[in-house]
Amino acid sequence: MKFNWGTGLAIWLGLFIAFIMYFVIRISTEDKYDYDLVTEEYYQKEMVFQKEMDDEANSNTLENNISGEKIGAGWMLTFPENIDYSKIKGTVFLYRPSNKKLDFKLPLNLSSPNVLIPDQRLLAGRWNTIVQWSYEGEDYLYKEEIVY
Repeated sequence: MKFNWGTGLAIWLGLFIAFIMYFVIRISTEDKYDYDLVTEEYYQKEMVFQKEMDDEANSNTLENNISGEKIGAGWMLTFPENIDYSKIKGTVFLYRPSNKKLDFKLPLNLSSPNVLIPDQRLLAGRWNTIVQWSYEGEDYLYKEEIVY
């Protein structure tokens, strides 16, 4: 068999295709490269998007909105001081864009204007915080991206 430029090109293309296939198979089978959608119910979530916008607009009309800060015991959410915290109902949802298995939801049962998300529940990295709450018949929404 004579080795010319055509044979070399065919060998090079075969090796290149094998190289690409190796990475495609590796990425599709290893768990550390497994990234899911942020939410499973994407289309249902889009249907209530206008309500979320309205609730977020309600939050922006408040004198003070919810604030969050990292403390030694975890992540502290503080509700506005001029609101009677005992009348607040809702949920705090934290999700991790890189791993849906770490997502969790906490009900709001306030005994003070502060909500502590324990340090044990939060791994280092990016988290999206969504607080859906209602006060005296009005719905509010607070969203914040945090790096813990």
